[in-house]
Parts: sequence; C-alpha cells; structure tokens
Amino acid sequence: MTSHDPGPFAGVGAITASETNPYEAMLARFDVAAEKLGLDPGVYEILKSTDRELIVSVPCLMDDGSYRVFRGYRVQHNLASGPAKGGIRFAPDLTLDEVRALAAWMTWKCAVVNVPFGGAKGGVVCDPKALSLGELERITRRYTSSILDIIGPERDVPAPDVNTNEQVMAWIMDTYSMHVRHTVTSVVTGKPICLGGSRGRREATGRGVLFALQDAARVCELDLSKAAIAVQGFGNVGGIAAELLHAEGFRVIAVSDIEGGIINRRGLDIPAVLEHVRRQGCVVGYPEADALPLDEVVEVDCDVLVPAAVENVIRAVNAPRVKARIIIEGANGPTTAAADQVLYEQGVFVVPDILANAGGVTVSYLEWVQDRMGYFWDEEEVNRRLGLVMSRAFSEVFEMSRRHQVPMRIGAYMLGVDRVAKSMKLRGIYA
Repeated sequence: MTSHDPGPFAGVGAITASETNPYEAMLARFDVAAEKLGLDPGVYEILKSTDRELIVSVPCLMDDGSYRVFRGYRVQHNLASGPAKGGIRFAPDLTLDEVRALAAWMTWKCAVVNVPFGGAKGGVVCDPKALSLGELERITRRYTSSILDIIGPERDVPAPDVNTNEQVMAWIMDTYSMHVRHTVTSVVTGKPICLGGSRGRREATGRGVLFALQDAARVCELDLSKAAIAVQGFGNVGGIAAELLHAEGFRVIAVSDIEGGIINRRGLDIPAVLEHVRRQGCVVGYPEADALPLDEVVEVDCDVLVPAAVENVIRAVNAPRVKARIIIEGANGPTTAAADQVLYEQGVFVVPDILANAGGVTVSYLEWVQDRMGYFWDEEEVNRRLGLVMSRAFSEVFEMSRRHQVPMRIGAYMLGVDRVAKSMKLRGIYA
C-alpha cells in the first residue's frame, strides 16, 4: 500500500492519546468492523454497550486480625448467543475499563469459534503475591458470594485468568455449590480434573496457539521447520505454547517473563528452560542463552512472534521495530489499535487474539459440556475436537479477510460481530 493510503484501520490510529486503554482499543476495532458490515445503527448501539456491570466490595479478614476491603468486578457484555463466559483475574492494577474490554473480546471470541456463549470477565483488585493462601481463599469466597446472583451454568460461567488457577476455580465452585445446596461442577471451567475439569484444559490456550501458527504458516507459505520463533511471556500460555512448539521440532530462539528475556539463535531447549524456571522462578540466568532486555523480546529478528503475556506490549512506538513476519497473539490485547496500522504497512500477518488464543474458551466449552452430561473424554479426544474448531475458525476468518480485503483482525471482528448481530436479530429486541 502507498504511504498516503489509510488502509483498513483508518481512524483507529488516531486514538494514540489513550492508546493503552483496552476498552477504547476494542471499540476502535469494533467500529471498523461495524462500518464494513453496514451494521444497523440500533444493533451497533446495543453491541457497543455492556449488558451488565457489577461492582462489589470484598471485605477480608487478614491473617493479622485486621480487615481490608478489596474492589471486585463482573461485567457481562452480551448474552445473545448463550450464557456469559469469561475469566476472573486477580491483579493490583485491574480497572473497570480493562474488564469491559476483556468481556467484549470474549463475546467476539466465542462467536469466532462458534461456541454458544456470550462474553463476560471479572476480577478482584489485589496482589496475590502479597496474600497468604488463606487470605486468597477468603477473598475468592467472598467475591463469589457477592456475584452469586448473576453466575451459574445457564447464566455466567467463570474460568481462570491472570493470577487465578484450578484451586481458585475449586473455591468458586464449592462456594456456589454450598449456597445452592448441591454440587454444581458446571458453574466454572478450568477446575481440577477430580472436580469435573477437562483433560487438556490447562494446555488448551497454548495448543490453540500452535494450531493457529500451523494454519498461518500454511497460508503465508512459511516453512516452520526452518523458522525462528520468539515467545513473549512464559506463563500458562507462553510457556506451554513454547513447550508444544519445541515438541513439534520448531526452533524457539527467545522467551521472556516478567523478570527479563533470554535468547539463543540456535534454539532453546525449552524443557530445560522450564526446569530452570521451576528451580529459579524465572527465565533469567538460564546458562545456555544470552540475556535479553525484557522490552526487546518483541523486537527480536525472527519469523514468528508470539506475544503471550499481557495487554499493550506492541504499541505505535515499538511496532516499527517488530521484525516478525507472523504474529500469533496468545495474550488478550497485546497489540494496541494504534499499532495495527504500522504492522499492516509492514506486511505483518497478524492472527488476532480473538482467534489465536480461543483454544482456552473452546476447551472450557468442552469442559462445560462434559460436566453437564456427566461423561468425560480422554485428552486425545479433547485435542481432536479443539483442532477441528480452531482450524474451521481460522479458515472462516481467513475467508472473511480475503473476501473483504481486510487484515485478519478486522476479518475476525467482522465474523464475530456478524454472528452476534444475527443472533440478536433472530431473537428480537425485548423492549
């Protein structure tokens, strides 16, 4: 494209003043998709709004005998396609706008992979690293009781997210079950297997990243056996994705976590790096690699970049230095709306978050189904079903992108928004 051509992200880049606000970033992409779809103005107004926002106080008895009050959120964006679905995160910098954006992304993500859920998200403003296990359990249970009226297997099904895990989901499931006086395993997903969790759920998001990369490499004609891959973030998504990529024989040359990064252009021994992390707590200091400044991982000279940590790591200021040919977004919102135009002009093929990291919600759906029917599949069957869903979704987004001559991100938004809008129209607006 020419330098004066605004391209498919016209108007999106103008939000640089509030570039890191995830809700505004979501709306910017949504606006582009809505315009290209010719979305009805009334439907547009409904879809840009959240259906319900709950803000709660979460008092907690601390280990020293004092009381502290934490702030909790649960936002349901849209329920036209089914019960709300979305994770719960515990983070000291969590904001309502962030939860709103994540809830909307869940709506589009569920629609892209065509699972019968709407979008939701929630969390508590706290620092889990500064809390004891008992304090964390008391916060979780009080938060659960505060949002009890709006969650449930047919209403809203939470899942793990940043700083939450199987144990937190078990506490939520138990608290809900105690209130309704019978065990309800399907109220959350991402549970321990012995409490109704699904095999393959822990690895699902990382495995979905692998599937997305294999499909992207096919359409971009990239030989993955010769490709160099960098993974930003080495937690439940990035670490598992790197492990699965390495197991496939692909060369992961750089990884990072919150403490810093490492690089070895010949390829990292990912199982050895994971063992180092288990011993030392971070990737820094791994002996068979050179140190890499944390912020420079996304700028590594590589064929594939997998941002798999938090929002806003690729921004307008550093996007020109991204050298990857393909980006697979394992995290939610790792690329700002203002950076989209830069990457587009550089010819980077971006598989957006609402497609690339949808493996997690897909297997959450499979877990919910298994809980409700009381019959559980083995991991091979779960992975087979995940692969079918991810491959179909990639093909549908790619076709939408090709037909309308837009990047994959706008194609994914168009596919998701169109499906939710059609569900709303068929149901009708109760007014």
